[in-house]
This record gives sequence, structure tokens and C-alpha cells, in this order.
Amino acid sequence: MKGVLSRWESLCASSRVLRFVDINLRGIGQVMFQDHPLSGLLFFIAIGWGSWAGGVPQVAIGGLVAVVAGTLTAQWLRVDAAGLNAGLYGFNAYLTGIALPTFMASTPQLWVYVVLGGALSVVVMLALVNVFKTWGVSVLTAPFVLITWLLLLGTNAFAGLEGSALPPAGVIVPIDPAAADPLRPVDFLQGLLTSISQVFLKGHGPAALLLLAGLAVSSLPAAVFALVGAVVGLITAHALGAESQLISAGLLGFNPVLTAIALGAVFYRPSFRVVVYTLLATVLSVIVQGAMITAMTPFGIPTLTASFVLVTWLFLLPALKFE
Repeated sequence: MKGVLSRWESLCASSRVLRFVDINLRGIGQVMFQDHPLSGLLFFIAIGWGSWAGGVPQVAIGGLVAVVAGTLTAQWLRVDAAGLNAGLYGFNAYLTGIALPTFMASTPQLWVYVVLGGALSVVVMLALVNVFKTWGVSVLTAPFVLITWLLLLGTNAFAGLEGSALPPAGVIVPIDPAAADPLRPVDFLQGLLTSISQVFLKGHGPAALLLLAGLAVSSLPAAVFALVGAVVGLITAHALGAESQLISAGLLGFNPVLTAIALGAVFYRPSFRVVVYTLLATVLSVIVQGAMITAMTPFGIPTLTASFVLVTWLFLLPALKFE
């Protein structure tokens, strides 16, 4: 694997086209913190497969268009070469590109939105990096969340934009206890896989297996923590009496997956203390996800990865030393 990667690097060094492809693949990989072109390729295939199987190929196309728009914008703005080559200016664009076609009707204006969202994610990332460097904390997927929220809210004001698949806006009501049915083993397995695939807004089990493979080729600990995050998220949500359909659809598990990878395998070195710290954050991310669903209900927009961002910030800001 190392020999193949070295050969790929040599080819990229001699070809601007291959370097551009490499940057975009790494940008897709960075959605789950992987600076690896093969991870990005497997992620891209997974989302393409899930989108095609779900009858929404425009979602995969939107991600590709947006990540290219983001990379071109980053090059035009002359961002730092190291960050650009590592794909750090592509992952928020990619997420924005798959989110907009997921929640909006496919119209000509949608594709203007996709390109705009991919470009703006870079600008917002640069802005937030300048703010958060004071505390030494990564901006994570905050640019994606902020830009996508604003673009989706804007659909209410323009006739050419239709949020056809947005969550219905409504008043906040407590959950009906009848909706918290016991989970069968098959539901648990489904929830485990969809918790991983919902990181990319896909409820597709085979795509989740490809995503795990993409993690494993770059970082085996990241793949393990992704599974741990999904399991802990499912158990926590069920123990607290969450709606069973939300659990099996992975809608309460994808933020715990990202939180577990970030804290357990990226920002801290794995150890017993780090594992306990990560589990605590993972449990909290489920509760915060429930809070975010409640908070977003009146606005009729999805929570996206907001709870992952908030919880991970809270657990990084103490700047603990676990060595």
C-alpha cells in the first residue's frame, strides 16, 4: 500500500491534473479526518452507490461539483499550500454539495446554489480559522453547517428554490412514549450501519461498509472508533427512550461517530484515559443531537453535524494532556 501511495505521489508531483484530482479526493476523505486519496475514493464510491440506490444521483453529482468549486476557490484565494494539498478546503464544500440536493428539488437554481455553497464554504472556513486559532481549536464542519443552514433557510424567500425534502417546521412537542419501541437485533444492526453512512447523509448499509473500509486503509483506530461511536450512540439513544425510527435510521448516531473519531483517533492519541474521555463526549453528543432537533424544529431545517461540532469543541477547549 505504501509503495502504491508513493507512486501516486510521484505521479501527482509531475502532473497538475493528477494533483488536482488528489486534492479533491483528500478533501472528500477529510470529511472523516482522513488525509488519504484512497479513503476519499472509497468514500466517493460509497456515496455514489448510496445515491444511485436511493434514486437520487444528483446528490453524488452535487458533492463532486461542490468539492471542485471549493478547491478552485481555495486556489484562487491562494490559501496555504499544505492545507490545500491535504484537502482541508474541500470537505466542507463536499458536505454542502451533498446536503443541498438531499433537501432541495432539482432545479437549475439548485446547481447555482451548489457551486455557490462550495465556494462560500472556503471563505467561511478561512474566516472561522482566523477566529478559532486564538484557542487552538479546529473549525471542523462548522462552515458546512453554517452555510447550509443559511442556504436552506433562504429557500423560503425565493420562488425558484424549493426545499422539497426539508423537515417540516412545527411547534416543539415532547416525544410520544409509544414511539420509543424496543429495538430488535436487525434494527440495531441497521442503526449501526446507517449511523456511519449518515455522516454523508445516506441511510445505506453497503455504503457504510465502504466508508469503514475507507477509514481502515488510512487509520485502523479511526475505523474502530467509528464503530464504537455508532454502538455507544445507539445504546445511549435507546436507553434514553429516543424514537425508534430515528435510531434505526442512524439520525441519532452519525454525530457520535464523528465525535468518537475526532477525539479518539485524531486530536488525542488513543489510550485508556482518552477512550473514557471519548465515550463521555459520545454520550453527550446524542443528548445534544436531541436538543438540536428540538431547537431546529420551528425552523424546519436539519441539524446536520452541529452537535458533533459543539461537543467536540467543548472537549477540545480544555486542552488536556493525556500523555
